[in-house]
Amino acid sequence: MSRPGDALTRLRTIWQPAAYHGFGHTAGFFEGWYFKIVDATEQHRYAIIPGIFLGKDGVDSHSFVQTLDGASGATCYHRYPLAAFSAAPAAFDIRVGPNRFTAQGIELNIDRPEQRLIGRLAFDGITPWPVTWRSPGIMDWYSFVPFMECYHGVLSLDHAVRGQLIIGGAAVDFHGGRGYIEKDWGEAFPRAWIWMQTNHFGRTGVSLTASVARIPWLGTAFRGFIVGLLCDGTLYRFASYTGAVIDRLEVTDHRVFWEMRGPVVHAGVRRQARLSLVAHRDEEGVDLLHAPMRTAMLQRVLESLTASVDVTLSVDLDRAPVEVFAGRGRHAGLELGGALEEIL
Repeated sequence: MSRPGDALTRLRTIWQPAAYHGFGHTAGFFEGWYFKIVDATEQHRYAIIPGIFLGKDGVDSHSFVQTLDGASGATCYHRYPLAAFSAAPAAFDIRVGPNRFTAQGIELNIDRPEQRLIGRLAFDGITPWPVTWRSPGIMDWYSFVPFMECYHGVLSLDHAVRGQLIIGGAAVDFHGGRGYIEKDWGEAFPRAWIWMQTNHFGRTGVSLTASVARIPWLGTAFRGFIVGLLCDGTLYRFASYTGAVIDRLEVTDHRVFWEMRGPVVHAGVRRQARLSLVAHRDEEGVDLLHAPMRTAMLQRVLESLTASVDVTLSVDLDRAPVEVFAGRGRHAGLELGGALEEIL
């Protein structure tokens, strides 16, 4: 594994959220990239998650490729030696064993008794969360804080997929499909979080990503959230750092209700807006994914790719709310993890 240990490299990656951030770390660190792929028929839905885990005191350190079959809910955790992981400095080019992951596509060569997943996929028209000098990605100024428990990046809200994968013994064509890419890195996942994502609406180019979590902060903690809705080329942002507030966050056996309000930029003008999300939980196609805790990668995250999310966005125009977008997102990723009462 290449470890330049270069302080300049680590500084530069602040403005390159896709790149590997672990150079110089030897223990107590994780990093994982989340690739969601859905074919044109929408019958084949997968999450592919490569990553690295550096355990406390170096114990149980390894690299991995984790997969979730969104149709069946089956998961596989393919463990590789730590030395099987490599990353380009300050660039998005990750290798885990014979598998390679970049912003332009992925190459998979998993041929094990529990799963066979082989082939190449290319991505066209990736749409990353904007990065500027003042706001290096979805975490905005929090990206500069050196003691965050977990950092987050959205590398492509929506893009086209082409190519083919051998899944089991069958060839599956992904040409004309859609994809999404994000990542997390840091010491461990939060104690509690809710996450949802979908980019399958009634028309192409609409994408939602939304997360809320318990954020440790200077000996205490707060409920932090980040939501982005890409619609008609505009990214509407609701987040703790934008001054947005949550009016309702409720989880039932079958739904997640989330309502928020705050300032957004609409048609070049800063206005007040409201966003309503209702995620419908489908207990079919649900399994447990491994997530990084401080001592091990534990199988504790309930996730599906079979949820749906009703999205309604309204913006105040001439002092009256006007509905800007309403639609239902299909094949939604939905995670609920940890002690949810701490954020509800």
